[in-house]
Amino acid sequence: MQGKIILAGATGYLGGYISKEIKYQKFDFLAFGRSEEKLKKMGLADKQFQVLDVTKLDTFPKIEEPIDTVISTVGITRQKDGLSYMDVDYQANLNLLEFAIRHRARKFVYVSVLNGEQLRHLKITAAKERFVDSLKDSGLEYSIIRPNGFFSDMKDFLAMAKSGRVFLFGNGGFKLNPIHGMDLARVVIDSIASPQKEIEVGGPDIFTQNEIGKLALEALGKKIKIVHLPDWMRRTALAFMRTFTSSKTYGPIEFFLSMMAQDNIAPRHGVHRLETFFREESDHTKEAV
Repeated sequence: MQGKIILAGATGYLGGYISKEIKYQKFDFLAFGRSEEKLKKMGLADKQFQVLDVTKLDTFPKIEEPIDTVISTVGITRQKDGLSYMDVDYQANLNLLEFAIRHRARKFVYVSVLNGEQLRHLKITAAKERFVDSLKDSGLEYSIIRPNGFFSDMKDFLAMAKSGRVFLFGNGGFKLNPIHGMDLARVVIDSIASPQKEIEVGGPDIFTQNEIGKLALEALGKKIKIVHLPDWMRRTALAFMRTFTSSKTYGPIEFFLSMMAQDNIAPRHGVHRLETFFREESDHTKEAV
């Protein structure tokens, strides 16, 4: 380490876990975020965070101490505040890259998605991969982390399971191995010292979509009822939304439905189990009722 770590996107799902891991490993770091309230709720001291808007380069501070690595988890799942994917997933990260270059950072670590290069036709991924191109051309050392899905994304299965049924397109046989945020955070921190430029990462267990649906239903104490819808319905829904809605509406749905129509298997990492995650989430739901 030749200086401090800058963590952008600290108040997001993954950013929160990375912050915990950085503190656990006792690295010197500065977290960037838009909400002072959220940053303080994370237990950060005043000297450990900076309030700014990553979409506006003129809000960035000048850091006097040496910076070793900039880590970015910046991106939006659902567009808000009138911002597009290009505004955030591309331009905001480009602002961070300019900041890193200006402060002579040694390395930039960016979290994208698995198989992003093959998914440039999707609105979300197009913006992410455009930034990846800029990062590769920047001259900085870099690592691009490519997870294949978070445990938090699997909450959609739990949401369906609450009604007593899980709906899947096709036969439910496509496979994936999603990863817990804490396990992914450790991979991100390890990448700071790694020479690997592209790191594909998934969780320890590979499931079919049918198996994930079963786990979700079991966690909620429901009978196993999985309904398989013909894939033409998925394709028709995508075509309709692309034609008649804005990218703000169809972008996240386009990404989700496209990822559900293929295998998404990455090298296994971590120790957290999806079954345990579902059980904990279902317990929280019962407590809230």
